[in-house]
Amino acid sequence: MKNTEAQSEFLEALTKASRKIRTAFNQRVTAHGLTYPRARALWRLAEKPDMAQTELAFELELEQATTVRLLDRMEENGLIERRPSQHDRRVKRIALTSHGEEQATMVRSIADQMRQEVFADIDKDDLRELTKVLQSLSGRVADLENLNVSA
Repeated sequence: MKNTEAQSEFLEALTKASRKIRTAFNQRVTAHGLTYPRARALWRLAEKPDMAQTELAFELELEQATTVRLLDRMEENGLIERRPSQHDRRVKRIALTSHGEEQATMVRSIADQMRQEVFADIDKDDLRELTKVLQSLSGRVADLENLNVSA
């Protein structure tokens, strides 16, 4: 097998696995009345409370306008509150409500269960090696993106 074939097969397998994981997670959170974007936002806000809207948009890799619409729906559903920043009145900080915290706990539970199922028989040393490969690939892609931006 040529190296380019192996590279193509790896990228295709990675893409398929990523898509399948996202689809399975989406099915599980949808069964609990959430959407994939809301579940991701709840997760990030639980991990890093009191984030600014722009910071959340960056973390979720969403456009600012998309994030605003997402947060509007989450606020309407009683999941979050927007609060003015003490340091800059133009900045809105996002806080989970008690209902939002409950939902974030449920999302974390779903994610934990999925991880246990997906990685049940995979050796942790193999996972560490794959993680190193993926981190290396991510760094190289970031370098390519930076070259394209500065060119």
